[in-house]
Amino acid sequence: MIESLLKAASAFTFPGQGSQKVGMGLELSQEYAAARATFDEADAVLNRKLSQLCFEGPAEALKQTENTQLAILTCSVAALRVLDEHGIVPKAVAGHSLGEYSALVAANVLTFSDALKLVEYRAQVMAEASQRQDCTMAAILGLDEATLQDLCEAASSAGVVQIGNYNCPGQLIVSGDTAAVERVMDSAKEAGARRCLQLEVSGAFHSALMAPAQEQLQGVINDFQFNDPSIHVAANVTGDFVQTASEVRRLLIAQVTSAVQWEKSTRTIGAIGISHFVEVGPGTVLSGMVRRTLPEAICLNVEDAKSLDKVRDIAYKG
Repeated sequence: MIESLLKAASAFTFPGQGSQKVGMGLELSQEYAAARATFDEADAVLNRKLSQLCFEGPAEALKQTENTQLAILTCSVAALRVLDEHGIVPKAVAGHSLGEYSALVAANVLTFSDALKLVEYRAQVMAEASQRQDCTMAAILGLDEATLQDLCEAASSAGVVQIGNYNCPGQLIVSGDTAAVERVMDSAKEAGARRCLQLEVSGAFHSALMAPAQEQLQGVINDFQFNDPSIHVAANVTGDFVQTASEVRRLLIAQVTSAVQWEKSTRTIGAIGISHFVEVGPGTVLSGMVRRTLPEAICLNVEDAKSLDKVRDIAYKG
């Protein structure tokens, strides 16, 4: 039996790059003033029509790193604010890569305005770093971590390649120079991987190739106000809860070149008794990862009016 969200310990998860789609956020903004105000705020802070890009596309522009990160952040915060208006709030939060910034807004570490400005800069320097080399990422399914790590080391003669995401049992992502990633994909198939899939991304995120972006982000991050988290926040880099504003700053810098410890983050949240996970923002990618990590978890999402109604029904049932 699904317990009321208002009684159960719940966590909000926030998606990262790759979950974008044309039309995201439109229905919520039409139905709820809080969502519309979020898009209006983003347009004003960024001095451009991000809302129009989210609602109307084109898809090619939306998937550019400089646009994608801001679009997903804004859609996630719009949904977050609508949930808050309905009294549905989390005990813990976590965000996948870019989604960590949405989680920090939810935990009152960053204001939405500052998150927009910081992500705008982050996306720009990551895009610039990506353009400096031929690089990519690939999903490796059905291979254990130790084996994949050995394959990355063996392929390092072809270039930089490392595990960039530890998503869930049986799903790992490698990131690096295209030649090295392709070599890992070939050897992973020979080693028994169920599937190897090159991702449609513009860079080798969470790898050493992002070092130039990391250095540039470090140069500006102290210009922004960070607060200690008001609720539990599981960090990408460690998979553990962060306690202070200074720790958040340090880990956001490290995150640019470090692997996303999503499976550990999920287990950390589950270990404090949380049973319900609500994915806030476009898509349900994270929900699938949570289910594979914690099979008993109740996974929901909020990205439009229909999904919000389902969450509301569960929140207020009984």
